[in-house]
Amino acid sequence: MNPEAVKKYRPFPKIDLPQRTWPNKAINTAPTWCSVDLRDGNQALIQPMSLQKKLEMFKLLTDMGFKEIEVGFPSASQVEFEFTRTLIEENLIPDDVLIQVLTQAREHLIRKTYESIRGAKEVIVHIYNSTSTLQRRTVFKMNRKEIIALAVEGAKLLKEEEQKYPETKFRYEYSPESFTGTELDFALEICEAVMEVMKPTKDNRLILNLPATVELSAPNIYADQIEWFCNNMSNREAAIISLHAHNDRGCAVAATEMALMAGGERVEGTLFGNGERTGNVDIVTLALNMFTQGVDPKLDLSDINRLVDVYERVCRLPIHPRHPYAGELVYTAFSGSHQDAINKGMTAYEVTDSGLWEVPYLPIDPSDVGRTYESIIRINSQSGKGGVAYIMDKEFGYKMPKNMHPEFGTIVQQLTDKEGRELLSKEIFAAFESTYLTARTPYSLKGFNVIKRHIDDSEKLSSALIEAEVRIGEEVKTITGKGNGPLDAFCSAMKNDITGEFTLCSYHEHALNGGSAARAAAYIEIEKPEGHKAWGVGVDTDIIVASIKAVLSALNRKK
Repeated sequence: MNPEAVKKYRPFPKIDLPQRTWPNKAINTAPTWCSVDLRDGNQALIQPMSLQKKLEMFKLLTDMGFKEIEVGFPSASQVEFEFTRTLIEENLIPDDVLIQVLTQAREHLIRKTYESIRGAKEVIVHIYNSTSTLQRRTVFKMNRKEIIALAVEGAKLLKEEEQKYPETKFRYEYSPESFTGTELDFALEICEAVMEVMKPTKDNRLILNLPATVELSAPNIYADQIEWFCNNMSNREAAIISLHAHNDRGCAVAATEMALMAGGERVEGTLFGNGERTGNVDIVTLALNMFTQGVDPKLDLSDINRLVDVYERVCRLPIHPRHPYAGELVYTAFSGSHQDAINKGMTAYEVTDSGLWEVPYLPIDPSDVGRTYESIIRINSQSGKGGVAYIMDKEFGYKMPKNMHPEFGTIVQQLTDKEGRELLSKEIFAAFESTYLTARTPYSLKGFNVIKRHIDDSEKLSSALIEAEVRIGEEVKTITGKGNGPLDAFCSAMKNDITGEFTLCSYHEHALNGGSAARAAAYIEIEKPEGHKAWGVGVDTDIIVASIKAVLSALNRKK
């Protein structure tokens, strides 16, 4: 680092709170959770969700048990508007779930937002405007009085628009955006000005969302800000204090936990921390942290693999292999001493009567989130199949299907037993290559052509006619076949003309590399009539050809 560069920065000012109480408190109940995956998370995606993907994410969130879900910024785009309308018009909102819509404190945006929620039974309307010292000075060039006027006029318009929709019960939320960068006295002043307009009561509370829109300080300072705010409110019982932390310093989970101890009652965040810059607070991590302390998080996280699968598909973002609780490698141990301690701890847990989870290196029982513990050390005679799969994926790009791991793991185990030493990564790949990719006996592909392909859109049926040249030893045989697609047609031709009966059991594929010459890898498992199963792998720039090579690879495998 340039020693002079550090002079551009200064420490965040401390909060004058000598009688702070939050450090002596503990989290003993779950907050109200509000997912902002469909709004804050969606706006941060390289490719925002389509309507269909939004519906899939909404279904996942309701299945998990979220009772409040911010579904979008309906006045910002037509997709956001149509998604909100779809949820309402198709009656997709469970009776115990509240949707939340976001709008800036601007007249035309507020009116458009109310149009989007026409006909809803109950809705949270979330209004915000930026209050930070920096943005007032450099972005808006407005003083405190002018910023308060914006918020107050916005709040008045909410109450005015509400009268046009008597069929809907409205709840409200106000956010002084960039709360952590706002003078505390001003943040309190503008929130109380909004409360004066909204007239919340103990039985109909206003949500005051106090966001760390940008994480500017250590987590304890956010907690101090929340406790100061709660202590100085004039009508505390009429407000729900909501937290919305971002992760710019990597401390959003810690900041939120401390802020809950300081008086926060509600948390806005996203699954796995997706969001602008370094993301929002990770609700999955936060909830499971509570779970490990004996607190019911009131969210269903028992099938974390499903959460990962939907998230990665819908958001098109990967989960880091070391991501807390959810990563591919978090329930593994590469170290032999760690592996030994975990194995002994799990053995002891199985015979204990206490019922308490106490296993070295594992703060949570993997089975509670639908996972298992699989020990992985370096690739030697003691290695697990998961370690082999990890090497093939991370170093060579081959993402073997989970069901294929035992087969190739056994092949590598036999090789390490033979060599009596640790294998290098290139030796593992050589074993993969010779087993699956380069074997040409007895069958190899010389040529392949789709003669005819037909798709009937009205009945969603398809058929294909193919011709292939298959080399059998020194002979080349031409075969033709028909099926519901090129792969099925090829399999039919092989069974009729060359191999006899076999069954295609599993099929997986993925791209190996990008660019115009991208190659695809296909993995196929077949079963022969005598019950023998074998995997095959094929690689080609054409995914159909890759699949056919995978079939031949599997057929070439011996018992």
